[in-house]
Amino acid sequence: MRSVLDRNYFEKLRAASAARDSLLCVGLDPEPKNVSGGLDGALDLCRRIIDATSDVACCYKPNAAFWEQYGPRGWEALATIRAAVPPDIPVMLDGKRADVPNTMAAYATAIFDAMKFDAATVHAYHGADSLAVFASYDNKGTYVVCHTSNPGRADLQHLSAAGEPMYMKVAELASRANLAVVIGATAPEEASKVRARFPKLPFLLPGIGRQGGDVEASVRAAYTGDAASCLIAVAGAIMYAADHKKEAAMWRDRISKAAEHAHQR
Repeated sequence: MRSVLDRNYFEKLRAASAARDSLLCVGLDPEPKNVSGGLDGALDLCRRIIDATSDVACCYKPNAAFWEQYGPRGWEALATIRAAVPPDIPVMLDGKRADVPNTMAAYATAIFDAMKFDAATVHAYHGADSLAVFASYDNKGTYVVCHTSNPGRADLQHLSAAGEPMYMKVAELASRANLAVVIGATAPEEASKVRARFPKLPFLLPGIGRQGGDVEASVRAAYTGDAASCLIAVAGAIMYAADHKKEAAMWRDRISKAAEHAHQR
């Protein structure tokens, strides 16, 4: 199995990052209450966002739920969105799949083979054998949910497991499986602890913008000098901005500036 940092997805991510001087991942999560016109309106909005931001985003991340809610046509729209992204930019399906190994194999086939996504998010609750199914796709990226951005994270993620918080055990499981992790940008302290323990683990950090995540603190916690180490996801703040391009460029520049300062330490 190839090292996680040598997988084709991360090579593609690094190239897109270098070409755009960017660590910005744009989320494509159209909420019906904020988008008029139903599915057609959501599809039109996301196409316009991709057109406006493809020179500053190094990754796109549609959340499956915002497309599944429309039924079969939603899946067709998701495939359309996937195809609309320029081929040099990786696209991640944020579906947070989790199940026993044979079901995970079907999820992986759907995401990577049928839908042609470059990366995906998964949960670790079923353990190493389930994660191994996604890890077997050694040209793809898989991010294991480690520490989330919502307040309820403490209900389970901070429980003690053999003397360590549960989220640290999840990070260890992801590292052993040669996978990456999702850590909410609302928890830079926990991100710092995971980074100290696992210096080469790639991070995806959502929760920036409307969820109140701290960009500078998250980048300081995660960034190692490698673009794959610190992918910052911004969704609603860009999606619902009056000027998608201007907003995305602002976040790209703010993240890049924080990474520059972090790397100078």
